[in-house]
Amino acid sequence: MYGDVDLNIIDGSAIWAQSMAQALAAAGCEVTLLLKAQVRTDRLTAPLTETPGVRLVRPYEDKMLSDLGPRGLTPEQAVELMGRLHTRKPFDLVVVRGRRLAGLAAQKEALAGRLWTYLTDFPHSVGELTATATAELTDIALASRFVLCQTEELRAFLESTVPAACGRSVLFPPVAAVPEGLAADGQTHARTRLAYTGKFAPRWNTLEMTGLPEELSRLGVDSELVMIGDKIHAEPADWAKRMRKALESTPNVDWRGGMARADALRQSAECDFGLSWRDPDMDASLELSTKVLELGALGLPVVLNRTPMHEALLGADYPLFAGEDTASVAAVIARAYHDRAVYAEAAERCRAAAAEHTLERAAERLRGYLAETIPAAPAGADPERPLKVVIAGHDLKFFTRLAEYLDSLPGLDVRIDEWEGLSTHDQYRSRELAGWADVVICEWCGPNALFYAKWKRPDQRLIVRLHRFELYAEWPRRLDIGKVDAVVCVSPHYADLTRELTGWPADKVVVLPNWVDDRQLDRPKLAGAEYSLGMIGIAPSRKRLDRGLDVLSELRRMDPRYTLSVKSKQPWEYWWIWNRPEERAYFERVYRRIQRDEQLASGVIFDGFGPDVATWLRRVGFVLSTSDDESFHLAPAECAASGGVPALLPWPGSDTIYDPHWIHDDPVVMAEAIHATVSEGRFAEESGRARAEVTSVYGLERVRGLWSDLVVRGEVPAGRGSTAHAGAGG
Repeated sequence: MYGDVDLNIIDGSAIWAQSMAQALAAAGCEVTLLLKAQVRTDRLTAPLTETPGVRLVRPYEDKMLSDLGPRGLTPEQAVELMGRLHTRKPFDLVVVRGRRLAGLAAQKEALAGRLWTYLTDFPHSVGELTATATAELTDIALASRFVLCQTEELRAFLESTVPAACGRSVLFPPVAAVPEGLAADGQTHARTRLAYTGKFAPRWNTLEMTGLPEELSRLGVDSELVMIGDKIHAEPADWAKRMRKALESTPNVDWRGGMARADALRQSAECDFGLSWRDPDMDASLELSTKVLELGALGLPVVLNRTPMHEALLGADYPLFAGEDTASVAAVIARAYHDRAVYAEAAERCRAAAAEHTLERAAERLRGYLAETIPAAPAGADPERPLKVVIAGHDLKFFTRLAEYLDSLPGLDVRIDEWEGLSTHDQYRSRELAGWADVVICEWCGPNALFYAKWKRPDQRLIVRLHRFELYAEWPRRLDIGKVDAVVCVSPHYADLTRELTGWPADKVVVLPNWVDDRQLDRPKLAGAEYSLGMIGIAPSRKRLDRGLDVLSELRRMDPRYTLSVKSKQPWEYWWIWNRPEERAYFERVYRRIQRDEQLASGVIFDGFGPDVATWLRRVGFVLSTSDDESFHLAPAECAASGGVPALLPWPGSDTIYDPHWIHDDPVVMAEAIHATVSEGRFAEESGRARAEVTSVYGLERVRGLWSDLVVRGEVPAGRGSTAHAGAGG
């Protein structure tokens, strides 16, 4: 682990380094923490030396490089030392903080793929995000197993601007670790004390804070400002001089200097209010202050800016949101000082928010990510004698996540035979892999399946995954089914069709459903999401956007707040669709309808196609499936996993995948059901039911388990297949 931060200086980034090391150790890791600078004060390092499982590497004291400068390791030096340490004893994961550092580590082949990158120091607005910065962040994301994001807002921004971060971005909020048993006494005192801990900087309003005691005295409140910290920003020089003078000579300002984190918390616990009031320029920040959480964990109510992130944390009606000047800060403090109920409410809100950010909660979160990164060997696999698995196909985009999972399992040696086209491949390599493999998985029942069936050995297992695309083609009829151990379909309906059209033995055709990444999709909905419908993918015409418009039109007659967001490529972006006259005529007709219908023109939003589905779904309450036919249709299941409600029209086999509760006879009935759910206040109830049903059957962990059972032991799911409503007990 390495953060481009100096642990001699107590600020948020240094506290992060200490907390992250402690949380990783609590999660069961052996942590090697590389220090940036020579230890001049052990206020942060001493607790780490006493933490079991944490080892400090001191490059200055141990003279690990000959050209060490006075300001600590450069990013280049840090990456060089991490590489050396990794060569001596390979690490399972490498946690880094700092964009420049992460960019260099991403270029180091030995570290790429092992990186857990914590990102904060990148532009937090689209206008500031240059092409160079985007390219650098893309490289970092591609080399990272996880990109750790401090807040949901930061994750959403990153995924929306850097597509490579989608699926890799996970939450790791700040950790508020306070000494056991330490707490404020929960009341104001005759002389109230205000606590500020951290660095002194212009945008942190620390100079303005020193005027609070005088401002409060005008409101009849006797007060003292306790300021803890020793890092004063040097620029601008005149500001730094004024800040130091204010700390040293302002009446009723008690500057106590820098101290160990635990000592700072103990002294803060003796105060009545916490301060995290900043310049309005920082309201758009996507980072959450650690001090807000630490002071809240002590039971102190904290004065801070009103921002969407703070409203989500503490509630829009939190009583200690302050304005832009010291008078507004003093006013909210005075109100809470004089009104015991207001003080108690604010303190409880802060305490409850901090409860989600304890060291124990951080360790629990990390254990989940560790299990994802380093899974246990599946039953039947022997890491000493790995099962040799080949995955072959011309287009692996639908199988990539499963391939990565199988490759991560101890006891499996996975190799990819990616064909250039349906029939184009390196025959010599494919023949070599056919002779090497114990198990072959053919993604698509095409020429790849015919090839591997031809070369199959008696002691080898062959699994073929068949999609809608191949079912009516020639390849299944040419396949020697006697050479195939299992044909995998994603739904019972298509499994039945496969048996009917091919005449293959019923027991060879099995159902392993598509998966839903329920962990990535589990994000809080934005306010008003229940009035937003969504459709993902509207081309070709059999997706039936026109029916979605029928639903929206009906709903907007009941309530104009309903809208429809369409996340899709446009039909003209698919040459094979746009070159067909009937397709072009359909979409011209539908788009003309949107333009000419006032209800629709102001209610349809087209969003860009991209992998940021989890972020997009935060503002969508219902996802519609209005197609003529589908083999599975993942979008309604993703909606359910995100905390929304699926809404389907009956296409063939829909009731074998989704509970009939979510399937409606026609657009009018669908619209009435949606409006009843919203207007009767049942959205939360319905979304909870949908999430429970979908994740119990299509959750990523369950489906991956089915695949590992099939690959490792040849076990297939019992029965004809699994459906959402059957899995949920309906």
